[in-house]
Amino acid sequence: MSVNSFKSTIWEARLLENYKKASVAETVTTKPVRLEGEKAVFNRIGASKVKDYEGTVSWDAAETSPVELAFDQKKYFAVTVDDVDAVQASGDVLDQYMTEEAEAFAESADAYVMGLYTEAHEDNKVGDDTTPIEVTAANAYDTIVNLGVKLSKQKAPMAGRYVMVNAEVLGLLEKDPRFTATPEYRDNGIVEGQKINGMQVVVTEEVHQVGDNHKIMAVARGGVGYGKQIDKMEAMRLENSFA
Repeated sequence: MSVNSFKSTIWEARLLENYKKASVAETVTTKPVRLEGEKAVFNRIGASKVKDYEGTVSWDAAETSPVELAFDQKKYFAVTVDDVDAVQASGDVLDQYMTEEAEAFAESADAYVMGLYTEAHEDNKVGDDTTPIEVTAANAYDTIVNLGVKLSKQKAPMAGRYVMVNAEVLGLLEKDPRFTATPEYRDNGIVEGQKINGMQVVVTEEVHQVGDNHKIMAVARGGVGYGKQIDKMEAMRLENSFA
């Protein structure tokens, strides 16, 4: 294999495409407006003031305040191939490599991002780790409705709401006649056509669990910002050396 035969852009494109398909974090978070070196930058838009109209108009300046997120989580993968030219020429083989790596990256990133949502204020919780609500087939749906009410009380936007459950809670929902008994979901966990109290249902095993207690998280997309970048993909060939 020649190092010069390695085409990083081919591998990067496949990795990003497959990552977006598999990532829950990509779906339930706000994207940055730009990337700058080792950080992502988000813009927070200031609201204008509503005034009583009395014949004249007083203008407010449109303002945005940047919020910066440092890239402090770094991951990598390393594989060896006998013939890089053959792998790059075969779309099926390359996609298999990148699908597996993308899913592994998505699992790691999703677990980290889901962890950011666990530190909810007490007013935003239904039950807690000390006195948890036992979620059953009889109350799973209603418990999720109550979480949606919590979002509304906090004046979260109606658009971009998600409720994240694990497979066991999804199984409980399937036993409720208000939910579908045979849900279909995408690679990123979106349960097709299933919303509860305006929240899109997402199934993921990265929802944090304490002991036997399964957490259910209702979120608004604007609650957490998430950015990523691929720094570089390199090909190295190490020759045998003898001392």
